[in-house]
Amino acid sequence: MTNVECGGIVGQKDLKERTKSFALRVIKLVEALPKGRTAGVIGNQVLRSGTSVAANYRAACRAKSRADFISKSRKGSRAKLTL
Repeated sequence: MTNVECGGIVGQKDLKERTKSFALRVIKLVEALPKGRTAGVIGNQVLRSGTSVAANYRAACRAKSRADFISKSRKGSRAKLTL
């Protein structure tokens, strides 16, 4: 696979850096939350979901085929939390 899906218009390297930057900003946000039970619970969820974006993107880019890429891309889009 040529990673055409990962390149796209934005570019693979650019999106890789943007997802990493997003994860770092999420970490800073969670660290800035007030200390408390509610903020801790919500902060943990935000931290898990916010940092998984980069990991899911990188996993999809390592796909062996177009079908594998689609499968790996969709794994990260399944909503687990509903409000």
